[in-house]
Amino acid sequence: MRPGDMPGRPRRRPDLTLPMPQRDAPSSLAVPLPLPPPASAPPGAMHPPAGVTTAAAGAAPPPLAELERIRRVGSGAGGTVWMVRHGSTGREYALKVLYGNHDDAVRRQIAREIAILRTAEHPAVVRCHGMCERGGELQILLEYMNGGSLEGRRIADERFLADVARQVLSGIAYLHRCHIVHRDIKPSNLLIDSARRVKIADFGVGRILKQTMDACNSSVGTIAYMSPERINTDLNDGAYDGYAGDIWSFGLSILEFYMGRFPFGENLGKQGDWAALMCAICYSDPPEAPATSSPEFRSFVGCCLQKNPAKRPSAAQLMQHPFVAGPQPLPLAASPSNPS
Repeated sequence: MRPGDMPGRPRRRPDLTLPMPQRDAPSSLAVPLPLPPPASAPPGAMHPPAGVTTAAAGAAPPPLAELERIRRVGSGAGGTVWMVRHGSTGREYALKVLYGNHDDAVRRQIAREIAILRTAEHPAVVRCHGMCERGGELQILLEYMNGGSLEGRRIADERFLADVARQVLSGIAYLHRCHIVHRDIKPSNLLIDSARRVKIADFGVGRILKQTMDACNSSVGTIAYMSPERINTDLNDGAYDGYAGDIWSFGLSILEFYMGRFPFGENLGKQGDWAALMCAICYSDPPEAPATSSPEFRSFVGCCLQKNPAKRPSAAQLMQHPFVAGPQPLPLAASPSNPS
């Protein structure tokens, strides 16, 4: 269903005006597939993709046989994420187990994505160590973040929120420089650890699995963070800029952290029907930060949540915004389970 056009109310321009860069189109994901492990490799061994050097891939991950499943840390329709531990070193990892009999085309796509994710090395991006197939399951070994996701967290302290935003922005800017568009930035895909380091997760493979599902079964939670022009292709003359779409999703997530609820309305974000949610995103004025927040934060959110994607600054430009470019906070001793 494609909603018809409706006139919108004039909205105040954000306080910060930044020149927009010329964005390159995302490069093709057609890269060499990972080679199978050599015959001498133990069963269940993780393997790096072809063409990735040891320096780029990092230390060789341990074989699955040496990993003990400690506890389940997440699950969904497509699979389960386990916290696992390497017996001899005590090092912890996250093991993402994808269920279902995926056809060859999907498997090849996932292998291509893993080859790219293995080369992604940035402090604000969750590290992918490798992939293997075992017992009909696709298993992906990832960096473990012991604080879990930021979904449902409220971060009312602007100084800490600015630090979260700065970290996520640096990761988005890195991915965009690599011509990688995330397409699913949202609180549940932003992870934190006990040192309050925040990292972006679940790009690439999760998107492929979503594309193989019936569009009618798409979760409302994911639609909630899509930009207006991605939901309704009649907007912006049918053009979709994935880089600008990531900025919208990021801005909405940061505003949600501050408000402690989904900015378009908590019922819409969590329980509302998809048609009402789509209309709210496409035809309502963009949500704004509360008047009680600082002018810098209101300006920052306004820059991210512009209806016209051409007016949204890039991630690199947003890194220069006064809200995130100010003094960085001192380390905080509070548990990440209650970051506010």
